[in-house]
Amino acid sequence: MNRKNILLSAILFPAVMAFAQQYGGMWIPTELNEKEMKDLGMKISAKQIFDPSKPSIKDAVVQFNGGCTAEIISPQGLLLTNHHCGYGQIQRHSSVQNDYLSNGFWAKDMNGELSNPGVTVDFIADIKEITAQVLAGTQNLDEKASQALINQNIETVKAGFKLEPWQKVVIKPVYYGNKYYAHVIDTYKDVRLVGAPPSSIGKFGSDTDNWVWPRHTGDFSLFRIYADKNNKPAEYSKDNIPYKPKHFLPVSIKDKQENDFTFVFGFPGRTTEYLPAIAVEKVMLETDPAMIEVRAVALKILNEKMRTDAETRIKYASKYASVANYHKKWIGEVEGLKKSDAVGKKKRYEQTLIAKNPQIKTTIDQLNTLYNEQSPYSLNRSYYSEVTRNAETLSLANQYINFMNSYEAGKINDQTLTAFKNRLSGTYQNYNGELDAKVTAQLLALYAEKTPEKFLPANFSQLKDANKNLATVENWSKKSVVTGRGTFNGATAVTDIDKVFANPAQLIKNLKSDPIIQWASAMKDSYMSTSEGKYSELQNQIDVLQKKFMAQQMETDKDRKFFPDANSTLRVTYGQVKGSNPRDAVSYGYQTHLEGVMEKYVPGDYEFDVPAKLVNLYNAKDYGMYKDKTGDVPVNFTATNHTTGGNSGSPTLDAHGNLIGLNFDRQWEGTMSDINFDPRFSRNIMVDTKYILFIVDKYADAKWLIKEMKIVK
Repeated sequence: MNRKNILLSAILFPAVMAFAQQYGGMWIPTELNEKEMKDLGMKISAKQIFDPSKPSIKDAVVQFNGGCTAEIISPQGLLLTNHHCGYGQIQRHSSVQNDYLSNGFWAKDMNGELSNPGVTVDFIADIKEITAQVLAGTQNLDEKASQALINQNIETVKAGFKLEPWQKVVIKPVYYGNKYYAHVIDTYKDVRLVGAPPSSIGKFGSDTDNWVWPRHTGDFSLFRIYADKNNKPAEYSKDNIPYKPKHFLPVSIKDKQENDFTFVFGFPGRTTEYLPAIAVEKVMLETDPAMIEVRAVALKILNEKMRTDAETRIKYASKYASVANYHKKWIGEVEGLKKSDAVGKKKRYEQTLIAKNPQIKTTIDQLNTLYNEQSPYSLNRSYYSEVTRNAETLSLANQYINFMNSYEAGKINDQTLTAFKNRLSGTYQNYNGELDAKVTAQLLALYAEKTPEKFLPANFSQLKDANKNLATVENWSKKSVVTGRGTFNGATAVTDIDKVFANPAQLIKNLKSDPIIQWASAMKDSYMSTSEGKYSELQNQIDVLQKKFMAQQMETDKDRKFFPDANSTLRVTYGQVKGSNPRDAVSYGYQTHLEGVMEKYVPGDYEFDVPAKLVNLYNAKDYGMYKDKTGDVPVNFTATNHTTGGNSGSPTLDAHGNLIGLNFDRQWEGTMSDINFDPRFSRNIMVDTKYILFIVDKYADAKWLIKEMKIVK
């Protein structure tokens, strides 16, 4: 290369990096970075994406059951989301005799669709910035008085909205409380299961491939929204009719090219892109490793049992997947933070800010002091919360302890008692006390080993031996009401929970002598008295400073275009279809195919088996219109969209607003994007719409569903 070209490259390269969104972006849909989106190739307007006054793409995007995202893909309310988002519903309809997890489920017509009591979908009718109203009068108040007035102002703002009976207003802060937005929400309550592939397709690769590229997973399921005869939200009724949406997404089966524009529309859960370097360092070196360690112990024990027992596999399927998901994510996050030099990058940025605004040094110094002081309490908090969450016996005990405290404080009435019993029954339904005794024994030993003595209850060191613990916990469990194995009033909490709770006062007297309750109480009391109070006190101070630091960043860095961290509200992120080079001499393409499924196929394996019919379709090359230019069916693809948890099930759209993919994961090397988006490594992973339609059409023979959709060829 001659000198002129070298200089030209040096000039162009930084511009390309900036153009490629080096900071990522989860944009509020009323405040889109429209110019950059169009520079990258978008052909529609921001108004076509979000317009509260007339139909727009936002009318096809919903929050599914309070966590995932889903989208409407037909004029009859057909809803597409991930298999793992619908997993709980598929599981609840399954049994050993009728195993939809293993065999899949496909309604033959609308009459065969299965109801899901309690499942909801939320549409965002409107978004309004209300910062001035919420912060009015707070400028000269101390933090406590300011927050009290903010809470009062929020209630006043809420009261000013004129709502329909099915609507609610949710007000959330962004930029750590420097701005506030109101979200008007329509909630639909009749959501029915329409179809789901078997787990061998919907979870293909399972734990081994989770968070990993290349992927070959058909992670999708289909539901349908029902409404009353006036197309309004209603409780489940056989008289309800399919919902007629204001907008539904056309489904594109056009081939993809590298660098094609894409955008993802959904409800990302939580990111923390603007933390100081010290906070990122604590996550990377202390809290993430602690949580990884606890879950590794629990998962090993559960996995051994699930591999050998079909009933346990079904009972624990959703639970295991949930625990494993973030275990692996945190591992990738730690590695990604190290590889991307996240702490070093943050420190250099802080010095840049200080050079422009010396007052920021005081803020950062104070944050450094507070995080270092909080460190031992934060680490103990990570161990305690993960141990009591993953040892379900302790989790159940804490539920009973909360009940006991509420009852003795006079806070239990018929309604709250019923709710508590229902919550317990749901836990017992998928709980194996004998299996969890093994988990609890191991985690008690880990907690005793890893926790400084000053944070432990008296005599807790005797629990450092996991083998001795097992005999002890088993002995406790057999006699305990908590585990559902011991009896009270002639019944167990599993077989007759109403009888167990018929005399709450007598039950509480019994529980106070229960050794599981006693140990769980001792752990909780010790944690609350030694750690939680101090952790929270320091966190409150950190939060005040983080709000100030956020404001200082926005005021000082005029060259950076800021977007708010994710907070489970509706957002748009955009990027390009792209492969990656995550490590030295490793290059990933952007697209996988059905051939790759067959390369991984291991007959009888719980992760990599596939149904015989899929093998037959592959062997016959019976692909119809779903093959691409290679002659194969595309399965998954990657792009540079900035996604996180909650974006599961989000639609991936092309330059014209057509559905081209279903977001379900991130590339392992880029999971640190919740804290530090890095364009070199951060990739979201999507199911290709061609594969979705291929499975629905060719595998499930559910052509009646294909006919509902608008297919863009």
